[in-house]
Formats: sequence, structure tokens, C-alpha cells
Amino acid sequence: MKRIGVAVLGAYGWMGRSHCSVYADLTRIFPDLPVEVTLRWLVGNSEQGTRHVAQQFGAECRGVDWRAAIEDPQVDLVDICLPDALHYEVAKASLEAGKHVYCEKPFTNTLDEAEELVSLAAVKGVVTRVGHNFPVNPVHALAKDIMASGEIGEVTLFKAAQHVDSLADPLAPFIWRLDANRAPTGVVGDTGSHIFSFMDYLVGTVDEVIAHCPIIHSKRPHLAGARYGDPVQANATNATRAVTNPDVGMVICRFANGAVGTVDFSRIASGRRFLQRYEIYGTKGSITYDYDQIARLNVFSSSDARGRQGFRAIDVGPEWPDYARFLPLPNFGIGFNEVKSLEVGEVIRSVANGEPKWPTFADAKRIVALVDACLASHNSRRWEKVRN
Repeated sequence: MKRIGVAVLGAYGWMGRSHCSVYADLTRIFPDLPVEVTLRWLVGNSEQGTRHVAQQFGAECRGVDWRAAIEDPQVDLVDICLPDALHYEVAKASLEAGKHVYCEKPFTNTLDEAEELVSLAAVKGVVTRVGHNFPVNPVHALAKDIMASGEIGEVTLFKAAQHVDSLADPLAPFIWRLDANRAPTGVVGDTGSHIFSFMDYLVGTVDEVIAHCPIIHSKRPHLAGARYGDPVQANATNATRAVTNPDVGMVICRFANGAVGTVDFSRIASGRRFLQRYEIYGTKGSITYDYDQIARLNVFSSSDARGRQGFRAIDVGPEWPDYARFLPLPNFGIGFNEVKSLEVGEVIRSVANGEPKWPTFADAKRIVALVDACLASHNSRRWEKVRN
């Protein structure tokens, strides 16, 4: 059986640990995989933390230098879970070394970087993937099927939102996600890109946008070692650091197919622990989705008899093989880590058979183009074309 050696870079962080957990459990979840997957390298910025993760998941090698992992001839797939600002540099080095690359979102910080990596990947002939995992949930495949069947007609309007309250309190500590040197696109690339991935997957390319992406809390307490999601422990006397990337995004867009859309997202919505929803309206019906009902679509069809029209709930269940991997009954729901497992499974299959699957680097470039256009529009205060 063919062996695929994986290097997880950023293994000590939340997302890196999530990826490692999937690799360690891959055989149980996907017994039909035609390859053997080995955690060859774990790389993190903490020697002690990375040692702990390696002990948990049984990696063969560990360290703090991502270059050592990329240079290892036994590494076939480089899995990048590093801070945003490192994605371009590390992905480029990995491609130049002839490795397949799976990179967490946001893919790159600029469209120019994304275009360069797309071209390089094509030259090297390797598999690429970006971690826009939410659309991998089978419920969105159902939405795509309904739309492709023509049941809701031509799409005319898309509305969506994603909000969290992890940084709603002005005294929530400064973390790297607030630093434009490490996360240049702020909440637009971090959270907005999730909504943009639904737009790309379900509706299509966007021609132009107008956006407002401000910083709401201009400074935050600086506490050494603060991590994403930590409880607020600061007070007004703590030293502070300046927040240098956006907290909020509000976007109006025009799609290439003639539809229009409105999108909003933030990291400061008090009480919204995690809100994600979309609404897709067509000439014959509509679809709505809310993450709080993670395996359910609400579908309206104008072809229903007069007096009988209304939204009907459709619960995705084991008739979808990827759902059946986890649960035998519909409406039990699957969570973030299960969806991440499905994504990793798709990545491994692509590496094994050489067949790319959405979103490749070329697909993710369109999402980067949307982020670029939103930031440009905020600065210009006018409509901006999306350079797809």
C-alpha cells in the first residue's frame, strides 16, 4: 500500500491539533482509503508544546523549524496551520520542494501572492487544497444539488452573515490575529473568507463589491501568552497594543450571473458565540441555512399548491455517505471536527489519485480576490472590481 507522509506545520495551535487528531484517526473514519497515512513531522513554535502534541498523536519527527520538515524526502504532503502572514512563504517553499500542499485559510494575504502560487503549483503538477471546510458539510452539497436541478430557478439574491463574540469585550487580550504584520487581512480574511467560500461554492464568481471594514477597538490589553478564546482577565491598567486590522466587514456585491448579495461578519458581536447563516433567493424558490441547525436546510418552492406554500425543513442523514461515516440517523448533527475530518479525507484521496477537489489553490484565489477587493473598497470608499 502506498504511504503518504504528512508534515503538520503549526501543530501546537488549535487548528493544528484539530488536523493532527484527524490524521491519527483517519483509518477508523475512512477504512476504504487506498493509502497509509503517517504523521511524519509536527512543527510548532514551542518545543515543549510540540513534544506534547507528538506524544498524543504519535508523530515520527518534531521540531520548531518548518524548513526541516519540508526538506524531508519522506514528507509528501505539507499541511500549513501557521499564522496568516506565513502562508505564502511556506506554501511557496513547499511547492518548490515538489510537495503537495494543504493550507489553512486565508490562502494568501494578497491576490498577487495567490496568482504566483497557482502558477507554481501548475508547473510542479502537485495537488493543492485550501481549508475552507464549512462547505464540506454534506448539507451544502444538498443545497448545491437543489440549485443545480433548477428547483429554485435563477439566483437573484444572496444574504449571509458570520459573527463571533470572542473579542467583543474591549478588554479581551491582544492576540496575533489582531496584528496586521501576522494577519494582514484581519477579520475579512479570517471570518469573511468563510462566507466568501459559500458564495464561490454555491452561487459563483463575484464581479464587484463595495465594503466597509473598520477597526472598532483600536487597542487592547497586552498579556503575555494570551491565546484565542482566553477569558478576559485584563483591566484598564494593563499595557496595551494597537489593533491594526479590521474587526468588522459589511459588503454589498454583484455576482457575474446577475445576482446581488449582502454580507456582514465580525469578531465583536456580543452574545453571538458563533453565528453563521445564509439565504439564497431564486426566481422559483429559496434556500436558507443556519449553523445552529447544522444538518438542516429550509427550502421554499413556489411550485407548491396555492395555500400550501412555505418553507420545509430537510434534514441531511445517512443517505449521504459522508454523514453516514459518523451517524446512523438524520438530525443528530455533525460538528466542526467531523467536517474537518471529511475535508482531510478529501485531501488524502486527492493526493492518492491525483484528482483535485474544490477548493484548490486556483479556486481559493477567487476568495482571496474578494478579500482584496473588500479592503480596497474600504480604502477607496467606492465600488471595486474583483480581479478573478
